Amino acid sequence: MDRREWVARFRERLAETIAHQGISRSAFAARIGLDRSTLSQLLSADTVRLPRAETIAAIAREAQVSTDWLLGLSQEPRPEAELVAGAPEVERGGASPLDARLSRWKREAAGAKIRYVPTTLPDLLKTEATLAYEYQGTDDPLSQSRRSEAAENLAYMREPETDMEACCSFQLLQSFAFGHGVWADLPRAQRIEQLDQIERLLDELYPTFRLFLFDGLQRYCVPLTVFGPRRAAVYFGEMYFVFTATEHIRIMTRHFDELIRAAAVQPTEVGGFVQRLRAELAAG
Repeated sequence: MDRREWVARFRERLAETIAHQGISRSAFAARIGLDRSTLSQLLSADTVRLPRAETIAAIAREAQVSTDWLLGLSQEPRPEAELVAGAPEVERGGASPLDARLSRWKREAAGAKIRYVPTTLPDLLKTEATLAYEYQGTDDPLSQSRRSEAAENLAYMREPETDMEACCSFQLLQSFAFGHGVWADLPRAQRIEQLDQIERLLDELYPTFRLFLFDGLQRYCVPLTVFGPRRAAVYFGEMYFVFTATEHIRIMTRHFDELIRAAAVQPTEVGGFVQRLRAELAAG
C-alpha cells in the first residue's frame, strides 16, 4: 500500500483501539502521554503522516495491541506474547454437580452479570433429592459440606446485587420431567417435587435470576459460565477450561446472548411451562 493508505489504515485502527478501551479520547491521550489536540490530529482525515515510533509504541503498549496491527501489517491485534498468555487454564477435578470453585468465581464477579449454561438443571434450583441422585455416580457423596455449598449458592442468588441469566433447552426440562435418559431411575415423586421447586424458586428469584429456554433442535451450547468480564469456564466433564483473555470472554458472551435472543420460552413464561409439565406428569 502507498503512504496515504498506510496512514488511513493506522487512523482506522487507532480509532478502533480507543473505542474498545471504553474511555474518552482525552483519557486515552493522557494515558499515552499526548495532549488531546495531538491525538485529534492523528485521527483527522487530513493527516498525511504517521506519528513518531515512540508514540506508536506507547499506543500499542497501553492498548495491548501489536504495532504491526496498528500499522496494517498484521490482521491479529494482540501481540504474540499475549496470545500465549491468553491460553485457557485447565482446572481438574470437576466431576461433582457442586463445585466450590464456581462459588468462589461467582463471588469474585459480584456486581457483574453472570451468564450460565448448566450441564443439566441449574444447580441452584435443584432439590436435595436431585443432587443426591446426581452425586451417586461420583466418588464424592452428598456430604454436609456439599449441602452447605448448595445453600450458599441459593443465598447468593437472593442478594440484591446479583444478576444471573441461565439458558438451557426446553427439551432438557421435558426429559427430566418424564424420566428420560439419565433421569430414568429418579422416582416420579421426586421429579414432581423438583418441578415444584423450580416453579417456586423462579418466581421468588426473578428478576435477579432469569431462565431462558431455547429449542435444542435449533441451538446448542456446551456447559459454560461467563463470570462478568473476569473469566469464562467451559465444563468438559472432570475438568474446566478457564479463559481470562478479554477477547475469549467477549466471544463466549456473544454466543450466550445469541441463545437468549433465540429463546423459545422467556423467563416470565418458564413457570407456566413447568406447571404444564408437572400437570401432565401428575396425570400420567
